This record gives sequence, C-alpha cells and structure tokens, in this order.
Amino acid sequence: PTPFCFSPLILFPFFFKSSLLHKKNKNASPLQPCMASSSKEPISNPPISDDDDEEEDDYEEIDEDDDEEEEERERRPVTEESRVRSDRAKMENLFRRLSSERVPIRVHDVIIQGNTKTKESLIEAEMEALKSATTLQELLKAASIANARLQQLDIFDSVKITLDSGPPELPGTTNVVVEIVESENPLTGSVGVFSKPEARAWSLEGSLKLKNLFGYGDIWDGSLAYGLDLTSEVSAGVSLPRFKKLITPVTARLSLLSQDWLKFSSYKEQALGLSLGLLSSRSHDLSYSLAWRTLADPSQMSSRAVRRQLGHSLISALKYTFKIDRRNSPLRPTRGYAFLSSSQIGGLLPDHRGLRFLRQELDFRYALPLGFYNAAFNIGISAGVTVPWGSGFLSRPTYLPEKFFLGGNSSPVCALGGPSSLLGFKMRGLGPAEHRRQVTENSTDESSDASSAMDFVGGDLAVTAFADLSFDLPLRVLREAGIHGHAFACTGSLNKLTENAYKDLSLQKFKESFRASAGFGVIVPTKLFRMEVNYCYILKQQEHDRGKTGLQFSFSSSF
Repeated sequence: PTPFCFSPLILFPFFFKSSLLHKKNKNASPLQPCMASSSKEPISNPPISDDDDEEEDDYEEIDEDDDEEEEERERRPVTEESRVRSDRAKMENLFRRLSSERVPIRVHDVIIQGNTKTKESLIEAEMEALKSATTLQELLKAASIANARLQQLDIFDSVKITLDSGPPELPGTTNVVVEIVESENPLTGSVGVFSKPEARAWSLEGSLKLKNLFGYGDIWDGSLAYGLDLTSEVSAGVSLPRFKKLITPVTARLSLLSQDWLKFSSYKEQALGLSLGLLSSRSHDLSYSLAWRTLADPSQMSSRAVRRQLGHSLISALKYTFKIDRRNSPLRPTRGYAFLSSSQIGGLLPDHRGLRFLRQELDFRYALPLGFYNAAFNIGISAGVTVPWGSGFLSRPTYLPEKFFLGGNSSPVCALGGPSSLLGFKMRGLGPAEHRRQVTENSTDESSDASSAMDFVGGDLAVTAFADLSFDLPLRVLREAGIHGHAFACTGSLNKLTENAYKDLSLQKFKESFRASAGFGVIVPTKLFRMEVNYCYILKQQEHDRGKTGLQFSFSSSF
C-alpha cells in the first residue's frame, strides 16, 4: 500500500509522518512505516489443474490490459492541481478516521534539533504534555499547544514538530522530533512617537531587546521614553520563561520614572523602583514592587493638601490581578464580556517611611450584538476604592499618587484597568480640588480661568459607567476599511473618604457628585490602537471641573 503523510501546508503548524498499513496487517503499529517486500524465497502455490488453464489465460489477458492502462496513467503528466486534490482527499480520509477511531499511541523519545545556544531543558519543559498522551488525538492536540508555546518564547524564527514512527521493536510508539531555527539577529530595537491629545503632549519612545543571551530563553530589554512636559522613564528588565521548576515566567525590572503633574496638581513625581513578576498566566498576575518615591513642587504654589505630602517615601506593595476577557475584539467588541479585579496592599516593610494603603479596583464590560449593520451595544461599569491601613486610618490622608483621578479622552471601551476615563473632561479634570497658594505680587490677571488656580487632588472612591452603540457606516469603502460610527454616554463620580470625610458623604451627596457627558463620533481602528473623532456634549459638571463641549480627538489602545 502507498503511505500517506500529513502535508505541512495543510491545517497544521507541525509535520506528521504516518504510514497507513494494509488492513490485513492487523498487528502492525499505526505509525509503523510501510516497506515493500523484497524476499526472494520461492512461494509455494497449490497446483493448477488443466481444466483451469483456459480461465487462467483469460485472467492473464485482463492483467496485461490493466498493466497497460496503469503504465499509460503513469506516463500522463501529474498537474499541481491534481496533486493537491489528491493530497486533500487523503487528508480528509485520514481526518475522518481520526475522528471516528481512537488510535492508541505513546511517545518513545523527544529529539531536539537545531538548538546551538538554547538549553534542551527549556524545550523539553514545553514538551512534557506530549509524554502523557495515550492516543493519537491527544498527541496531536498536545503537539499543537507545545508548538504555540515555543513560538511565544520569541527566541526562534521557526518551530517544527514532527511525529515520526518509533522503533520497529516497539509497536504503537512514536518519536517526537522538534526542529527549531534560532533567531539570526538576537538584538532588535524600535523607535516611535506617540501622541496624547487629552494632555496636549507627545512622547518619544525607544527600546532595545536582546534575546536568549544565556540560552534559557531570557530576554533582556532596555527602554527610554521622553514626554514633553509630562513623563520620562528609563528602565531595564529581564524575563525568564521558566525559572528552576516554576511553571510561570519570572520577570524583573529596574526603572527610573519622572512625571510632571504641575499643570494639574502642582507637583512632580520621581520614583526609583524594582518590580518582580511572580506569577503570570492568562487570567492571573501577581507582582511585587519596591520603590523610593519623591514628590516636589518647583513652583512653590501648591495647595495645602499637596504641600503636606511633599518629600520622600518608601513603597513596598504586592499586587494581584484577575482578568477574564471573552470579547471577540478589544478594539471593537461586538459580543462577549470581560471582567477585571485588581487588589493591592502597600506597606509590607517595617519602615516608618513606608506607605500603608489598600487599593481595590473592579471593572466589567459586556457587548451585545444587535443583528443589523454590524451594530453592537457595549456597557461597562468600573469602581475603585483606596484607603490607608493601620490604627486611625480613616482620619489620615491617602497618599496622593495612590488616589484615583478621572478624565481624559481615551475610549472606555478598550482597555480594562479600573475607573479612569470620562469623555469630554480633560485629564485630571474633575473631582476634589483645592485652591493653590495665592501669589500677591503681580497677581492682577483676573481674566484667567478659575480652574487654573486649583489643584485636583484625586479621590478615594471612584465610580464610572458608560454605554456605547457602534454601527457600520453606509459607505462600502468605509466598511471595508473598518471605519465605523458610534454614539455614547458616560458618567462618573469621585469622592473623598479619608480624613473623616466619609461622615459627610450621604447617599444624596453621592448621587449629586456624578458628572455626565454624551456624544457621537467616527472611529478608525488599526491593529495597535483606535483613533476617534468625537463630538462631546457636557450634560453635567461642577464648578471647578474642566469639561468642554465640542470636537475631541483621542487615541486608545487595548494595552
């Protein structure tokens, strides 16, 4: 019989070699290679009687005709289309057999080829699931998952997994051959310019990445980000996909961060810190951070709430995040749901300068398809609370950088991260605020905006919600480009709880603290972000809020 092989170009990212034996050979392994018989020993046949000579001659004539037809078919040129059609039919026949029969098999050996720098232990760790497979179906599934995990290490140019036949003396076994091609250029870099319309600023960012330096799948990277009047950051880190016997990646990062909040809250922030990623999976993330943070006010005009928090502090915090995202797309979700819960506790070191705080955030999104014009109705609600911990915690203020700040024009539909965005309001443009220190000398400008003399100091309790209706536009060229329209409504509230402020927060005051906006716009999605041109109308704001009715541009990402 003619052996059949899986083609690498059809359906699977790995190769599979298999020979289908003749049905009469029932004792052979499903993966045992077919070999034509080359025995020259005489084969004894029963004698043929004279009465059957005439019938035998007829059969010989038929055989000669069949041989001539077969030779004629072999002489015909085999086109590419007929060959592909034949291979496809063989594959479909094999798939039907695999779906109806459970073929027992076990892995005899894992053979790794092409690793000149990468340690075999790293690759073998990803192949452990294959060794526990007992059927061919389980083995195919495990091989597909292992191939994807090896690709996700981001240190190989290509990965091929071949299921070959095992030793002839061990029927029902297979050898797994892993062929890898390591990256020719382990050093990569990128440079980009990013705009933040809500803050009227831009940032220049660059990064370098060195892959697989020591052969453990380690990735070393350094990055530099410089933002005009806002943020600058220098950081370096390392990521290990497997450390010792841990099944999750381990990351470490050292960073120096500087943020300028003078326009909004009259202070600058600098932090030198170390962060460790302890657990990382699809739904769970556990990290530890240690940072030395400094708050300063070069303008000497900050409000009293800001001035009393200036100086140095030590942050030692453990953060756990649980995330589920079942939406079909984070940039334009039309069905599914997403949920995020983030818990953080600070003050783990016994140091009097250590900040003690608790922070909890919840975020929920749901997308409902409407069945016409690719329309979908998205809703979302986010909430967060942060307070100090220890004796008399509600009588002490929350550390300023750990508070919640609302505002900005980033889309609430995309990223999951707790309450932050509220369309129509500027960044840090609403919530509790205090007057800055008044300068009597040359202070005759009364035409300036009153909100420019306020420091927005954030809140301890934040709640936001939105509703968004997205739909295709009537022009075909816009639909093909993914450009679509939407109408939205947003609301949010930010309140103070600490320093005994919770005593004055009644249900009526909580309802009155909500701000609201609505509008419509056009969305241009890309692979990395989505750009929005929106007309926002402020439905409700308070005296010192920085909300504005009119056109607004925004760039949003799912990260």
